Amino acid sequence: MKGQWISFIRGSVRVRLVGGDSRIFLNAAGSNRIELWDIAYDRDGRLSFWVSVPDFFSLRPILRMAGARPRVLERRGLPFKLGRLSRRKTFAGGLLFFIVALFALSTLVWDVQIRTDDTVPEAEIRKAAAAEGIRPLQWSPRLPDATELAHRLARRLPDAAWVGVEKSGTRYVINVIRSNKPEVKKESGPSDLIAKADAVVTRIVAESGKPKVSRNTRVRKGEVLISGQLGEADRVKLVASEGEVRGLVWYEYGIVSPLARSTNYYTGDSAERTYLVIGNRALQTSGYGQEPYAVSNTFADWRTFKWGNWTLPFAVLKEKELAVEKRSERLTSEAAREAGLAQARAEALSAAGNDAVIKAEKILHEQTENGKVMIRVLFEIEQSIAVRRPIATDSNMQGE
Repeated sequence: MKGQWISFIRGSVRVRLVGGDSRIFLNAAGSNRIELWDIAYDRDGRLSFWVSVPDFFSLRPILRMAGARPRVLERRGLPFKLGRLSRRKTFAGGLLFFIVALFALSTLVWDVQIRTDDTVPEAEIRKAAAAEGIRPLQWSPRLPDATELAHRLARRLPDAAWVGVEKSGTRYVINVIRSNKPEVKKESGPSDLIAKADAVVTRIVAESGKPKVSRNTRVRKGEVLISGQLGEADRVKLVASEGEVRGLVWYEYGIVSPLARSTNYYTGDSAERTYLVIGNRALQTSGYGQEPYAVSNTFADWRTFKWGNWTLPFAVLKEKELAVEKRSERLTSEAAREAGLAQARAEALSAAGNDAVIKAEKILHEQTENGKVMIRVLFEIEQSIAVRRPIATDSNMQGE
């Protein structure tokens, strides 16, 4: 492979010897260490061979000695390609401009991606990044290295516990993790904690205020659970009640679950398309004339190109579209009931809150009719039942 590249750079010509004595020529060439290859005689006894361009100009005294003259049959290599380009100056200039433009474009920042958990606003991160020069169409060699950029962004983002900057070709990726600062409790005025639903109390812990109910007590919606009024008679102090009160709450749901449902299946039919992507524009290069499927899923495969550590600003996108067919599936009554109950459980827990737990469930009524299973179910859920209610105050009640 190395010899082929050297031969290409030096250039070579295929020569036919006209007249003279070929044996004298070959002996003289060997004595002068001139390399010839692919030596052959044609039907008329004429000698032909390949020789490098520098050695070709060294053949003149040998040709005179043999009484022959050369005829060039074929030319190969870089010198001849450059010679042809010199006669096509517009094309050569365009090629040179393309190479220079490609190199220049590969030194620009084309994309800035932000990865955050949304606790630190993306707009704030982009503003800080732009202030440090991390923005599209910026010349990347003038920017500091990724570690220095991460330190600078961390100083501009006080709410971030960690900032990472990664450079991948023409793309910068900024990762931001929020610092876990202790939650600052908002100051609130005097208040009671009251029941937000009818329930049976299962747990009550008062951090401030006076408990008014105990465990296993049945309470009504709006009843005071922890009072913010401390003391009696003329020695009363009003505080903001704090604490945890959990209780059993009952939810009744009516569910209609169909015995037939539609499911998507892949048919095996597919279509493929290829695009050449330059910047934010795509040119389709294959897959023309394909009729789109009525229902389908499309998967994309990107192939980017690199030049050393640089990612070039163009890529090849291959799309594969898989045809999807909707099929009806018949469920048994038991399966339809379980599907309906699962949906009802999810809705009940969503309404009760994140810390809610289903303690019991009872089907009150079940009926199958018109291809549907109709169920009425009662859930017993343990959840937080306390909500805050401000206490109306006046100057006479604010005593110690």
